[in-house]
Amino acid sequence: MRWLENKKRTNMYKSLIMGFSLIVFTSCQQEPKTIEISTDQYHAVVGRLTAVMVHDIFSPPVASRIYNYPNIAAYEVIKHQNKDYVTLSGQLHGLSHVPQPDTTQQIDYKVAAIVAYLDVGKALVFSEDRIETYSDSLYGSWQTINKKTFEDSKAYGLSVAQHIKEWLAKDNYAQTRTMPKFTVNTEDPSRWQPTPPDYMDGIEPHWRKIRPSIIDSAAQFTPHKHPEFSLEKESPFYVEVLETHQVGKTIKEEGEGSEKLEIAQFWDCNPYVSTHKGHLMFATKKITPGAHWIGICKIACIKANADFAKTIYAYTKTSIAISDAFISCWDEKYRSNLIRPETLINQHIDENWEPVLQTPPFPEYTSGHSVVSGAASTVLTEIFGDQFAFDDDTEVPYGLPVRSFTSFNTAADEAAISRLYGGIHYRSAIDLGLEQGRNLGNFVINRLKMTQNHSKVVGNP
Repeated sequence: MRWLENKKRTNMYKSLIMGFSLIVFTSCQQEPKTIEISTDQYHAVVGRLTAVMVHDIFSPPVASRIYNYPNIAAYEVIKHQNKDYVTLSGQLHGLSHVPQPDTTQQIDYKVAAIVAYLDVGKALVFSEDRIETYSDSLYGSWQTINKKTFEDSKAYGLSVAQHIKEWLAKDNYAQTRTMPKFTVNTEDPSRWQPTPPDYMDGIEPHWRKIRPSIIDSAAQFTPHKHPEFSLEKESPFYVEVLETHQVGKTIKEEGEGSEKLEIAQFWDCNPYVSTHKGHLMFATKKITPGAHWIGICKIACIKANADFAKTIYAYTKTSIAISDAFISCWDEKYRSNLIRPETLINQHIDENWEPVLQTPPFPEYTSGHSVVSGAASTVLTEIFGDQFAFDDDTEVPYGLPVRSFTSFNTAADEAAISRLYGGIHYRSAIDLGLEQGRNLGNFVINRLKMTQNHSKVVGNP
């Protein structure tokens, strides 16, 4: 009898244990897993877009547009995760309110931000398949972790991306694709002429007609006029021509090991360098000036240990400044239409002189590097602080060493003067270009409200 009672008691314990185990197992199975998204993954998607742009060979102005819109899309998603951030709709020209998230859905805003970035980026490049292959790999891994959260997040990211794509389609880019080529004025000796080795047409002569993001117009930051064109030996303009000639000559005489040569090469950022050897011609692909500053933004975010939302904030503000800087610079380039140093020096000083860098195919004034570097460095200084030292390894993939800077402004100064060392600009284009870019950067800082506390410096809470 006691044996029977013990057996019943044992069976009861077994039933309780099995029931408890089943409850635990079921609860573990039902507990949703979190899709872990790191800040490094956002840097990675930006890097993927950069790699595709290098492959597709986009000009510097077009590349700036490609960076701008995906970052804006990601920002409009991630702002929902940080109440301090405010929408850019109503601030950026023509941008209406983006779709609001459905709070009944399981939206992971980090996932949605990356989805929005990649979908907009894919619409702006030629090699869409390279973006799709990358995104499919990401999405496949996320879906296996939490299908419901992924699908809800993807749906919201795509809805924001669609809104941004409809907005960007109205920025006049498509119309400029069918506008006439730039007509070279061969009668006026001060006007730009195509340069060796390929004598390409002037690129993006209608870029001033692209809708800016934040500046009032392409001509808002028209720089002071460069010295009046003159071939008189004592004229201010000709003195600048002589300076460019002499600096280039000295650098070539110094050869390898010259710091000025290293600076020129580090900041070359020419997306298409044409090389001719006999009957062979091949191109070296590299990043653009805007891409270099996007790379510096990444370096700053990592050093400052910026979180996911702050990282997107920094990329977005920087890319807006860069994009508008190109519109401002190209407005002046095709208005002043100034001849390049290489052409004048070959015609009037030394027919065998060659610049250290290959002259880009568009007019000289102002220096694109100077304008863009001035704008980007000003915005990055506002975000991360004035004395933000960093090691710039952006050009390492292209065989160039790391260069160190004590601040964003010192980096901009070096980027600007590199164009004199490279033999592709006169002094005024550099100095007045930096001023043009910094004025534009300050305008972006003062006009664009991205946080509730507009005066707050994000890098220095």
